[in-house]
Amino acid sequence: FGPNVELNRAMMVTILYRMANTPEVEGTPAFADVPAGKYFTDAVIWATANGISDGVSETNFAPYAPVSREQMVTFLHRYAKLQGADVTVSDAAVLEQFPDHAQGSSWALEPFAWAVEQGIINGVDGSLAAADTTTRAQVVVMLHRFILAQ
Repeated sequence: FGPNVELNRAMMVTILYRMANTPEVEGTPAFADVPAGKYFTDAVIWATANGISDGVSETNFAPYAPVSREQMVTFLHRYAKLQGADVTVSDAAVLEQFPDHAQGSSWALEPFAWAVEQGIINGVDGSLAAADTTTRAQVVVMLHRFILAQ
């Protein structure tokens, strides 16, 4: 399983795509670094078509780039919204319990607040650690908590 292996972008969108029951996709990847026929090709097409993920540029998805904690929680937040979950944050100040809450990207603050309120994320040694990479073991725990919260 490789629990301590860094999760990459291809893995993350594939997990969410499979959680969505691998819906049919149309078209070809819009990114030069996502060739046809890879295990993640349809997942990337689905994720970009449904607003789960963007590329890292107009022409690249960076499928093998590691996923930071803020990227992972944002992908999951967008997936939850796509699935019709209520992703309303009742108290954005919930992040103030983490001393590094202001160090994350502004686009990840709402997803982090949602994930903390839902009990999906509780930090790493008392910090959000937004820029840290996510391991396969960490994402399994977060997905388990996500499913329980639904």
